[in-house]
Amino acid sequence: MVKRVCNRVQWRRWGGGLALGLWLLWAILWTPLAGAVGLATMREVPWQVVEMPTDAILLDIAFTDAAAVHGWLVGDKGTLLETEDGGVTWAVRTVPAELSEAYLSSISFAGEEGWIVGEPKVLLHTTDGGKQWERLRLSEKLPGEPMKITALGPLTAEMVTTVGAIYRSTDGGKNWKALVDDAIGVLKNIARDREGHYLGVSSRGSFYVLYEPGSRAWKPFPRESSRRIQNMGFGPGTLAWKLNQGAEIAFTEDFHTGKWSKPIKPGKTLSFGYLGAGFQNDHDLWVVGGSALLIHSPDGGKTWEQVNKLANVPANFYAVTFPTPERGFILGQRGTLLRYAPA
Repeated sequence: MVKRVCNRVQWRRWGGGLALGLWLLWAILWTPLAGAVGLATMREVPWQVVEMPTDAILLDIAFTDAAAVHGWLVGDKGTLLETEDGGVTWAVRTVPAELSEAYLSSISFAGEEGWIVGEPKVLLHTTDGGKQWERLRLSEKLPGEPMKITALGPLTAEMVTTVGAIYRSTDGGKNWKALVDDAIGVLKNIARDREGHYLGVSSRGSFYVLYEPGSRAWKPFPRESSRRIQNMGFGPGTLAWKLNQGAEIAFTEDFHTGKWSKPIKPGKTLSFGYLGAGFQNDHDLWVVGGSALLIHSPDGGKTWEQVNKLANVPANFYAVTFPTPERGFILGQRGTLLRYAPA
């Protein structure tokens, strides 16, 4: 996130004419550009801030059951939290002492079997819903650091590293088979759909990559906007979304093609931009960003509304996810968690 900092002492020293000129320049730059769409205000806020027992950055959430009642949260500083009431309350769970400062980036469950990955080269496995976590060793030769893990069934999981190496294990994490021949380069975001496709954003946001199941290589695509890519993810079917810096949003009806709609700007251009997005169902899309930014589209991106009543939450929102259409969560910094709770 880019922050604007104004030095008040310097501002007082500027001459009146110069100050006025800079103000006019600022106003011009912040005027909605081509592609901007209206942004209404959401009257009822269906989100509640959850009181949390940590101030760590929350990075990922997963549940052991289809109803999303028993779940787990991971974050930096070795953060591991458990809920047994659908996310209303959370309890701290301990990790091995050597992981107290670990960056736990991803967690996934398939029933009672779960996985956690993170840095530096962290891999945890449970077969009893998290009552006991076993740390598994990863090779020092592993390209990059574990970034994302997906539980696929009994003793089976896929793992992706920060440089795009993809591995699959079918024996509970003892052995891993490479699914791609070469890494693609440092990635800052990666998403996976249910069929096994991956979308990854390069560390500088200058291009993105697509992996299709059965392929042995990533397929790179250049960015289509003048602005760098911030994040990407999947929607229903073959739909995908893309967030560009400067608060741009674009969609594609078929992520295989690399062809995207013209970027739109819901509301004015923002200095901090959008950081994450998630579909609640086939049509409701939520987008989060810096300074507690939350916007919503009830029709897949055609119209938008903003949730202004969350502006007093002192945190950046990084991710929004819906384990079920009725149960959603927003993850942010300083232990910030919001739970979807419509009236």
